[in-house]
Amino acid sequence: MRWALFLIPVAAWGQSAPPRPEFDVASLKPVILDGADLYYANLGSYRNGVLTQTNTTLSECLRFAYEITTDDLVAGPEWIKNKSVRFDILAKTAPATPRSEALLMLRTLLDERFKLTLRHEPRVLSYYALTAPNGAHKMQPAQEPPVEGNSLGLGRIHHPRITMLMLASLIARFTRTPVLDETALPGLFDVKLDWARDNGIPPALAPGAAPPEPADGPSIFEAVQQQLGLKLEKRKGPVDVLVVDHAEKTPLSN
Repeated sequence: MRWALFLIPVAAWGQSAPPRPEFDVASLKPVILDGADLYYANLGSYRNGVLTQTNTTLSECLRFAYEITTDDLVAGPEWIKNKSVRFDILAKTAPATPRSEALLMLRTLLDERFKLTLRHEPRVLSYYALTAPNGAHKMQPAQEPPVEGNSLGLGRIHHPRITMLMLASLIARFTRTPVLDETALPGLFDVKLDWARDNGIPPALAPGAAPPEPADGPSIFEAVQQQLGLKLEKRKGPVDVLVVDHAEKTPLSN
């Protein structure tokens, strides 16, 4: 692991900011679009000292670096969320480096390459709080050694090694509303969550149209409570939003 030194204005005796952690090797490149309508993205993974993100927007890069569950909690220029402006990241550090430190390295990398100016701002939003009432739940801890493979899709989240923050991020894909992890449950879990995909968020109906028949199975809200022992609670209040005041659309070359 290397360290990058960032200086800030200080008192006359010349003190400087502490060094920020850096990857040993890092590649961050714009994706050359091929005109395909579909694409596959790796929104962020880290294992054995290797961090990767593939086909991600700058907003998605920031979400992974700052552990933010949805795009609704990132604000800035329109292009940072535009799927036509994507990036690939491959970065390496010592295999034993903790995930938390690797994410700090990613923040340094994004700051350097995009010349970011960021700030945090509280905004009043509607959201779902993922909670564990009284700290109880029905999930099993992740197995050691790790079990490979996961299955994600409409009506299904199966993942053998997932944090509650990751779970909140995945659930938010289906609720159309931000989901915040307020479980206070540390560690990794083996999660199997299945719901009737047509029974989650009701679709918009044309004027005068009859509502569809309910799907045969639980909604995502019922499934979270029945299968995981957790709850999704609808709330509204001040939520921390990461605001991008400045970012270079073309990052510095490697």
